[in-house]
Amino acid sequence: MMMNRLLIAGLIAGATVMALLLALPRGGVPLPEPEKRLEVIAKNLEVPWSMDMDHDDGILYFTERVGRLNIIDKDGTVRTIYSREVASIGEAGLLGLALDPEFKSNGYIYLYYTYSTESGLFNRVVRLEKVGADGNYREHVLLDGIPGGEIHNGGRIKFGPDGMLYITTGDAGRAELAQDVNSLAGKILRIRKDGSIPEDNPFNNAVYSYGHRNPQGLAWHPTSKNLYATEHGPVAEDEINLIRKGANYGWPIETCSKAERYEKPILCYTVSIAPAGAAFAEYGGSMSLFYATLRGQHVERIVFDEGENIVRIENFLTGLGRIRDVYANKDGYLYIATSNRDGRGIPIGDDDRIVRVRLTDITD
Repeated sequence: MMMNRLLIAGLIAGATVMALLLALPRGGVPLPEPEKRLEVIAKNLEVPWSMDMDHDDGILYFTERVGRLNIIDKDGTVRTIYSREVASIGEAGLLGLALDPEFKSNGYIYLYYTYSTESGLFNRVVRLEKVGADGNYREHVLLDGIPGGEIHNGGRIKFGPDGMLYITTGDAGRAELAQDVNSLAGKILRIRKDGSIPEDNPFNNAVYSYGHRNPQGLAWHPTSKNLYATEHGPVAEDEINLIRKGANYGWPIETCSKAERYEKPILCYTVSIAPAGAAFAEYGGSMSLFYATLRGQHVERIVFDEGENIVRIENFLTGLGRIRDVYANKDGYLYIATSNRDGRGIPIGDDDRIVRVRLTDITD
């Protein structure tokens, strides 16, 4: 048991209490023979970043950071359906992806990407709309001017249970912006799918929560609808947070291991794992939060009880190298996108890959 690996903030009757990992059992279920469990469904990719699925026809959509939006057809064919010039520099490029909750009827696709101007790098959120019957798309800009940089662009976008589009943004290497509620950097943002600002947002703008360094994962608990986010910290200090409207998560004033004045994380790591994309799924009779780790090079799993308290944390799956995103579909599969060609990994011959594993095929 890596007793100094992380700190736990247990949620008890609405209060947040810091405790050491000693208080919780930690188990590892890395797949003993992953090649027999994992199915490779796409390979030789250039830094896949985000995934979403059209559940009506089972087609998986995913972005590549170099500027491509792809699909994996039901027959396994990988096709690029849209591409554009982006600023694929460092951690920047074509990042987040979300399909509209009414995708079957409107076909809308949402993207988050970095672009370059004479003034520097910026990020924007756009909606793709089909034009005519030839498969072309046009962009409709929903949110623009998000500060960008070669590091810390955030980039995860997802629709919440309330039908709103949530967006993670990094501090773009300018830590002070995270505390400025008038800046879009270092935040979790919330907008309507037409780009307008919901009346119940806390600061009369797109900002939903602030004081974030570089959040890269969003997932809602299926029962409570509570929002959880993963966040990269400085030299360790990675966080898993329960997101509250209007809350300040402290960066850069305090890091998670020294959180006193601001929101405390539910997990604070004392070694760097660089948590990224996240998804909830039922596994082994328990509701679990799965999330990718880049530096950690594994899929981490948090097991929750019915009261949403953490009862176990484990290294769920290893052997793929750096992992950027996970996606859980309704048929019991967990999809996993590697990130070994992002400049920080050690790619093998057919990297990067998207693989999947059926959770019901693995004994908890």
